[in-house]
Amino acid sequence: MALRTTVITGATSGIGKETALALAKKDHAIYLLVRNTQKGDRLKDEIIAQTNNKNIFVVKCDLADLQSVREAADELKAKLFGVNVLINNAGGIFGEKQMTKDGFEMTFQVNHLGHFLLTMALMPLLEKGQARVINVSSEAHKRGKAEFDDLPWQQKKYSAWKAYGMVKLFNIYFTKALAEKYADKGISSFALHPGVVKTEFWSGIGGFLGKLTTFLVSPFLISAEEGAQTTVYLATEPGMDAKSCQYFVKKKLAKSSILSWNEANRNKLWDISKKLVSKYLV
Repeated sequence: MALRTTVITGATSGIGKETALALAKKDHAIYLLVRNTQKGDRLKDEIIAQTNNKNIFVVKCDLADLQSVREAADELKAKLFGVNVLINNAGGIFGEKQMTKDGFEMTFQVNHLGHFLLTMALMPLLEKGQARVINVSSEAHKRGKAEFDDLPWQQKKYSAWKAYGMVKLFNIYFTKALAEKYADKGISSFALHPGVVKTEFWSGIGGFLGKLTTFLVSPFLISAEEGAQTTVYLATEPGMDAKSCQYFVKKKLAKSSILSWNEANRNKLWDISKKLVSKYLV
C-alpha cells in the first residue's frame, strides 16, 4: 500500500491528538499543523515512541493569522508532491468577543476562514493526492443561522454559542461546496460531529457560563479517543467517494439541518470567504 499523506490542524490536544495517533498507527505520514511548535515537537516524539512511525512532521500554522496559514501551505507545497487527507480539525469557542490580527471575529476565523484559506492554498496538492477533506463540525450547527451581514458581531450583541453554531453550520456549507466544485478533480469532502468530548474545548467558554456548562455536560462527555473515531473512519474507510458532501455521526451517515442544504447560503459563504482571503491566494 502506498504511503498516505495526511495533514491535520489542531493536533496538540484532544480529538486532534487522538486522530493523529490513530492514523500514525495506520502508517500515514502525518503533518501536524500547530500554533505552538514546542507542543508540536513533543507530540511528534510521543507519536513516534508509541507507533514507531517516523514519518511525523511539525509545521507552524496559526489559524488566527492568515499570513501564518499561507506560509504553512507554502512550506507543505515545497516539501510534498500530494496530500491524500486534509483534516480541518482545529476549532474553538470563545466566551468573550475577540478579534484576530486580520480584523475578523475569532470564532469565524479559527473555525472557518483559516481552514478555507488552508484548503484553497493546498488545492494543487489535494488534486494530485485525490484527497479527502474532512471538516470537523458539530451538532451545534443545528442551532446555527447564517448571518452574513455582521460577521464581526459589530451591530449585534456577541453570543459565544450563536457564533459557534453559525461557524459549525459554515463547516457544512464548505463541505458541500467543495464536493460540488472539485469532484471532477478527484476530491471528496465530509463533515462530522465527533460527539460531546471531554477536551480543553470547554475552557474556551470561560467565566460562570463556562463552569456551568462544563458541570451540566460533564456526565455525558466521551473520551477524546472515542471522539476521534469518526474522523479516523472518514480518513481510512475504502469506497467513500459516493458519500462525499455528507455529514456523519458515530461513523454513520446522519441528517444535518435543513438550513445546511441551502444552496444560496453556501454559495454566498464561498464567495465571501474567497474575497476575504484573496490577497493570500495570489
